[in-house]
Amino acid sequence: MTAGSSRRSVVEEGPRPALSAVRWRIGLVLSLFVLAAVGWWWTAGQMQGMDGGPWTGLGGFWWFVLVWLVMMAAMMFPSVAPTVALHARMTRERAPLAPPMFTAGYLLTWTAAGAAAWVIAAAARWLAGDVLTWDQGGRALAAVALISAGAYQLTPLKNVCLSKCRSPLGFLLSSWRDGPIGGLRMGAKLGGWCLGCCWALMLALFALGVMNIAWMAFIAGLIAIEKLLPWRLVANYGVAVVLTVLGLLVLLDPTVVPWLTIPTGPVMVM
Repeated sequence: MTAGSSRRSVVEEGPRPALSAVRWRIGLVLSLFVLAAVGWWWTAGQMQGMDGGPWTGLGGFWWFVLVWLVMMAAMMFPSVAPTVALHARMTRERAPLAPPMFTAGYLLTWTAAGAAAWVIAAAARWLAGDVLTWDQGGRALAAVALISAGAYQLTPLKNVCLSKCRSPLGFLLSSWRDGPIGGLRMGAKLGGWCLGCCWALMLALFALGVMNIAWMAFIAGLIAIEKLLPWRLVANYGVAVVLTVLGLLVLLDPTVVPWLTIPTGPVMVM
């Protein structure tokens, strides 16, 4: 082979690995969006007819944990996709299994949070009984939860957690672990920061109706806005205002709140 043909071979073959890596990352991100779409479709079917309004029933433990897992994939995958894509770019050649493990670790943290939420709800039902029905304390509790979620948007802890979620490169460089197990640990850690960022929004979802697909989409939209919108302060303060206004409306006149199912039964079901 002549020197000229060798150089042509390098020029022709050089970009191919890079192009393959780009296609692989695009495929990974697209798969996250496809899984999110499937999650929305499946969750909507599971939740049909189950919306009892604020503090609605959560069903059995394992059923709820499964629905919660799919729900978190549907709600969180679009906003976490940039971090997964960057992690895939940094590990594609050395550890191709690390990005899927990263995603699994992220979901593992949120699954644990869902299990804890079910236990807390069951304990609240056992301890409070009828005290928290809608006509007694349930309505006020829903309003307080929404207003508190709005106030949390302005706290230093929210600021720290949101900074980690909005800076994929900074998070990965400060938390790097090699290999698939390292990817699992990093994903779980990112899930922890995301949980610290979004737990109050999830509380707001319970206060509005966790089995209501419209409110689920609404909260998912708020999460995406605060994580992805370039104007961070506008997004953060805007979400705080929206939650506070919703809380006041629930307290003063819940009939004007769109999509809100007002409980009519004598006992709140957790």
